Amino acid sequence: MMLHTQTRWAGLLSIAVLSTLLGGCDKAATPEVAPETTPETTATESVGPSAAVATDTPPTAAQAPVEQIAAATNLVEGRDYTVIKSPLTLEKPGQIEVREFFWYGCGHCYALEPHLNNWLATKPTDVNFIRTPAALNPVWEQNARAYYAVEGMGKMSNALHEQLFTTIHQKQQQIFDQPSLTKFYSAAGIDAAQFNSAYNSFAVSTKINQSKKMAQQAGLSGVPALVVNGQYLVGGEPQRVIAIVKGLIEQAQQAQAAPTR
Repeated sequence: MMLHTQTRWAGLLSIAVLSTLLGGCDKAATPEVAPETTPETTATESVGPSAAVATDTPPTAAQAPVEQIAAATNLVEGRDYTVIKSPLTLEKPGQIEVREFFWYGCGHCYALEPHLNNWLATKPTDVNFIRTPAALNPVWEQNARAYYAVEGMGKMSNALHEQLFTTIHQKQQQIFDQPSLTKFYSAAGIDAAQFNSAYNSFAVSTKINQSKKMAQQAGLSGVPALVVNGQYLVGGEPQRVIAIVKGLIEQAQQAQAAPTR
């Protein structure tokens, strides 16, 4: 078991408190990364203090039933969203884009998942949704690399995405470095050698650089954060985030439908 000084715990507590006030996980938030596992320690065992993971949101929150959330109206810049000065390039021009920035260790991201999934089940057909793992610090980058590696192998699925969130937050397991991520995905049926090759590949590094560039361009300082149409940055309490995103989508749809003069 790893020992921590009082100063170390005070620092982690300050991060957790700040995250709660901001309604998200600040980019300074990092878990105590587990060391290389031993034969007696599997990837499904908790290594190190679970409190180090940014789980100030109760783990059960993401499992609670969610209701359909109505679109927010009378949206106000600065209160409901921030306008991105240099808009992100849309992946599919002509479609309305919603891009989610997240980190698997973030309790707020985990709490947003059921609300996000509920919306995704009924999202408009003209909306393109993209998950973007944030790589705002070296620890977050490990999870981002794993995500892009699995995605590039054609193995990423909503079920696997949810499984990693649940394993970290419900089972309090620290899966934040390459060895623990390799063991997690291997247990899910993904070839370890192929995973590790992809993890350190040029293609994944390119994706990481793109994620970092977009996060910087959007002025991201924490997660979860959703960017609507490359222009509007939304964050905060889960239900409110979804309501604002829906409202911004409706505004974009109305603008597209308006006759040109």
